[in-house]
Amino acid sequence: MQASILRFFSRVANPFLDTLANGASFLGEETFVIAIVLLVFWNISKQKGFTLYVNVLASVFVMGVLKAIVRAPRPFVVLEDIAGKRITTATGYSFPSGHTTTAASFYTTLALLLKKRAFSIIGAILIVLVGISRLYLGVHWPNDVFGGLVIGVTFSFILYRWVTQMYEDRVKVIRFCVRYGLIATVAALVLSLLLHSSLIDPVAFNDLLKTLALAGGGLIGFALEEQFVHYTAKGSLIKKTLRYIIGMAVVIGIIASKGLFPESVYALSSFVRYTLVGLWATYLFPLIGTSLHLFGDEQ
Repeated sequence: MQASILRFFSRVANPFLDTLANGASFLGEETFVIAIVLLVFWNISKQKGFTLYVNVLASVFVMGVLKAIVRAPRPFVVLEDIAGKRITTATGYSFPSGHTTTAASFYTTLALLLKKRAFSIIGAILIVLVGISRLYLGVHWPNDVFGGLVIGVTFSFILYRWVTQMYEDRVKVIRFCVRYGLIATVAALVLSLLLHSSLIDPVAFNDLLKTLALAGGGLIGFALEEQFVHYTAKGSLIKKTLRYIIGMAVVIGIIASKGLFPESVYALSSFVRYTLVGLWATYLFPLIGTSLHLFGDEQ
């Protein structure tokens, strides 16, 4: 049944649908989601950005653990008549779908934050489109997409109320960020050392390493920001535009610096780069930006 569904998409494939599928798939990818989360975090609401950050990373972490445990092969590896497309985004094992998990968590949380029926409908459509795109591209089985959908939606609903309530107590937020930020950072460091020593499967753990490093750096950075900076997202449109362009330019630069490191230290460089992205996003940029008057004054 699963193979029949993938073969159907393979039969109807054409350049136009390829373009649509690639575009839909991008809506669930790391770069796009990070860009929107940071837009919210820096320019709209720190609380909403924090909620998005925690919900999405928690869902992606669960997804990454399942990938490492199940280790299901991709369809284009198993089925000779399925040629995977956009396979550069098909890292790790197959179950569950990372794109679908990310999209389901991201758009579900956005809908919960916005509380607008229209966006809830749009968000649901986008989640479905991302999932279908992964089937069309031949990089996931239907079960992978369904699993990612369940994880992303379920964890977002569970965590939304809890994170929102916790945010009202600044001390609790700082303690949470320090505790779980340190745990994630240590876990990411251990994984990077094990991967560097070729003691564990890189296909199973490379993406999980990045998720933990990003979570650790971001949570520790948020605790530091709450304690020592406490910025506000207010400001003129020009100021917000400038701060976003500068902040994202550094984020993209850090991620793109992968090419500066030899392949032999890929795991260690991933730990450094993604930890730094998290720290930059939640602490270093607000700290520097506040001193440069890129962020609004405290009210």
